[in-house]
Amino acid sequence: MAVSLDDDVPLILTLDEGGSAPLAPSNGLGQEDLSRNGGKYAIHDSPAPSLSSGGESSPSSPTGHNWEMNYQEAAIYLQEGENNDKFFTHPKNAKALAAYLFAHNHLFYLMELSTALLLLLLSLCEAPAVPALRLGIYVHATLELFALMVVVFELCMKLRWLGLHTFIRHKRTMVKTSVLVVQFVEAIVVLVRQTSHVRVTRALRCIFLVDCRYCGGVRRNLRQIFQSLPPFMDILLLLLFFMIIFAILGFYLFSPNPSDPYFSTLEDSIVSLFVLLTTANFPDVMMPSYSRNPWSCVFFIVYLSIELYFIMNLLLAVVFDTFNDIEKRKFKSLLLHKRTAIQHAYRLLVSHRRPAGISYRQFEGLMRFYKPRMSAGERYLTFKALNQSNRPLLSLKDFYDIYEVAALKWKAKRNREHWFDELPRTAFLIFKGINILVKSKAFQYFMYLVVAVNGVWILVETFMMKGGNFFSKHVPWSYLIFLTIYGVELFLKVAGLGPVEYLSSGWNLFDFSVTAFAFLGLLALAFNMEPFYFIVVLRPLQLLRLFKLKKRYRNVLDTMFELLPRMARYCPASWPPGPGVVKLVPASGRAAGWSWEGKEESRKGWKSRV
Repeated sequence: MAVSLDDDVPLILTLDEGGSAPLAPSNGLGQEDLSRNGGKYAIHDSPAPSLSSGGESSPSSPTGHNWEMNYQEAAIYLQEGENNDKFFTHPKNAKALAAYLFAHNHLFYLMELSTALLLLLLSLCEAPAVPALRLGIYVHATLELFALMVVVFELCMKLRWLGLHTFIRHKRTMVKTSVLVVQFVEAIVVLVRQTSHVRVTRALRCIFLVDCRYCGGVRRNLRQIFQSLPPFMDILLLLLFFMIIFAILGFYLFSPNPSDPYFSTLEDSIVSLFVLLTTANFPDVMMPSYSRNPWSCVFFIVYLSIELYFIMNLLLAVVFDTFNDIEKRKFKSLLLHKRTAIQHAYRLLVSHRRPAGISYRQFEGLMRFYKPRMSAGERYLTFKALNQSNRPLLSLKDFYDIYEVAALKWKAKRNREHWFDELPRTAFLIFKGINILVKSKAFQYFMYLVVAVNGVWILVETFMMKGGNFFSKHVPWSYLIFLTIYGVELFLKVAGLGPVEYLSSGWNLFDFSVTAFAFLGLLALAFNMEPFYFIVVLRPLQLLRLFKLKKRYRNVLDTMFELLPRMARYCPASWPPGPGVVKLVPASGRAAGWSWEGKEESRKGWKSRV
C-alpha cells in the first residue's frame, strides 16, 4: 500500500500488494538476516515532492505534508532500531500509530514501573504481613485490583498497537497476560471469601517489573542465562554421573566398616560425596575409612581431582564461554537491527531529485520527530558531526552514526585553560602557582611519602594496642597532623584545579571520600561517639593511593572500578540496574568552538529493549 497525498499517517512500510518478493534496502546482509530484522516487508517511498525554491517544497503544500509523514515514519524506524522493536510490530494504521506513540513515552514507562512496584509492595501489607504495615482485606485487594486494571490498560494499548496476531506471537507479553489473569482470579477470590489464602502466585508479580521499560538490561541477562542452560546441563549431568559412579564404588568399598556412617547406605554415599564436592565435610568423610586402611585416601583424591578440580572448572568455563558467545551474537543482532532501521529511515528521507543523500532540511524534519527537545543549533551541529564526507548531502555511510551522534550533548567551549583565567592578575598568579604546585611531581611524591608514613604509623599503633582498648578517649596528635596535611592537600587541589576538574578524576574522588571519612572519624573521637568508631578504621584506605605509583597496579585498580558497575547489572537480577553514563571526548569536532559529551552508544545498545 503506497502512501497517498491525503493520508493522515505515514504508513510507508507495508506488504507488497501483489504478493511479489519483498524489497528491502540492500546492506550486504543475507536474506536470513533481513528476514530476522524485518526484511520481509517492502518499503514504498512516497512520490517525490515537487521542489520549488531551493529544491524543497513548503510544508503547507500537499507534498510538504507528505514530507512531514515521511519524517515521522523515519523517526519511528529509528526508534524501533534503538528499542529493538521488530519491524513486524510497525504501526499499520492510524489507531496503531496513536497507540504506538502513547506506549512509547516516559509517562507510560513510569506508569508501568509504578504499577509493578505497587504490586510488589502489596506483599508487605497482605497476610502474612509486616505488623506495622498490615492492611484490611478490602483495602489491599482493592489496591491490587486497581493495579491490575492499570496493567490491563497497558496491555490493551499494546494490543491496539501490535494487533491480535502479533500480540499473541509475543511470548513475554503472553506470559504477562497469563499471570495477570491468575492474579485477577485470586484477587476476586480473596474479596469474595473475605480472607487471604496461601497465594504462591504472588511470587510471579516480579514479571510485571521485569517487563517494564527500565529493566531492559535485566531481561537481556535473564534471557541469556536461560539460553546458556543447555550446555550447562550437559556438564552438570556429567558431574552427577561421576558422582553416582563414585557413590556406588564407595558404598561397596566402605559400607562393611560399621564405624563409617558416611557410606552405610547408597543414599548416604550420594549425600556424602555431594557435600564433599563443596569440601565442607573434608577430611571428616575420609577419616573412618582412612583409620582402617590408609590406601583408602586414593579414592577421595581421585574423586576430588575429577569432580572438584576438573569438572567444576570445566563447568565454569563452559558457562562463561556460552554466555559470552550469546552476548556477542546478541550484540551483532542489535547492530544489524539498528543498521536496517537506519536504511529504512534513509529511504524515506531521500528524494527522487536528490537520491544521493539527505539534505539538511530533511534531516532537521527528521530530528523534530526523533529528538523533539533538541534545539535548532544542536540539530545543525549533529548534522555537521555526521557529515564526515564534507558534502551538501548526508550519505548513507555517514547516516549510520545517527544513534551515537544524536545522543551527544553539546555545550559551548570557552577559550580558557583554567577556571581562574578571568580573575584579577594578583589572584590569577596565586592560583596559577597553586596549579603548577599540585601538578608537579615533587608535590605528588611528597604526598605519597606522607601516606606511606601514615600507613607505617597506623601499623605501629595497632601493634602497640593492648587489652582490647582500640579507641582512646583522647584524639591522637598523629591523627591531627596527618588529617591536617590531607586537608591542606585537598584545599590546594581544589584551588589549583578547580572543583569541576578535581571531581572529574576518580582518584581525586577517592581521596576526597577518604579525607571526609577521616574528618568524621576525628569528630567521632572528639565527641566520644562510640557507634561511629568504625569510621576511624577506614583510615588505612589512604594506602591505596600508593598503588598509583606502579602502572600495573594502577591498571588493575582502574579495571576493578570499571567492572564494578557492570557486575551490578548481573548480580541483582530481581532489581533493575542503574543506567551508566560515560563521558566521551572525541578526537576532533566538526564545528569550531564546540565540544560534545554523551552516552556511549555501544553500551546503550546492550541495554536496548529486548
